Amino acid sequence: MIDEKLNYKFKDKTLITRALTHPSKSKNNYQRLEFLGDSILNFVVGEYLFLHCKDQEGRLTVLRSHYVSEEHLSEVFDELDLSEFVIAGKSLNNEITPAIKGDIMEAIIAAIYLDSGLEQAKKFIVNNVHVADFETAIDDNYKSQLQELVQANFKCTMKYETVKNGEYFEAKFFMDEDLIATGYGKDKTKAEQNCACVALKKLFED
Repeated sequence: MIDEKLNYKFKDKTLITRALTHPSKSKNNYQRLEFLGDSILNFVVGEYLFLHCKDQEGRLTVLRSHYVSEEHLSEVFDELDLSEFVIAGKSLNNEITPAIKGDIMEAIIAAIYLDSGLEQAKKFIVNNVHVADFETAIDDNYKSQLQELVQANFKCTMKYETVKNGEYFEAKFFMDEDLIATGYGKDKTKAEQNCACVALKKLFED
């Protein structure tokens, strides 16, 4: 039962059904709930860190980015073991990607909020997103960290230019037209993450 997995009993069962329904199955799907859930998640995580973590704004921003990230929400989805409850069309081929898992988690948060209010949504987030473990959180999504911090501290455009260079990929990170950092990796994603890590150290740790 989904209620047992979530440790929450829905009064309005249509809300959780909608939160678990992929757009490939129905027009009455999780997309609008996901929009609302994203805002609730950001607020609750931000409030929790503000009240409990004494670090400065930059570190709070990085921590929040970690807890609301697609990667982390996908891990929460897997911990709750929700795959069997997803309602999807045949076109999805039973492939529940990390992006879909993250979307569904945000939709579930919105569904709980609409069913019982903010306090119940907060309880679900704190219990399942593990924000209380912020002191030991390790965030290696350097691209997400970099984007959050640059947007908070600079007024500029950001972009990566990534090309294959022999057996490796070379990624360059620009702010406006200024080259900030270069990174390398065996694939495009690794190269850009390594590049973002270099940029973070250069911009915010030196």
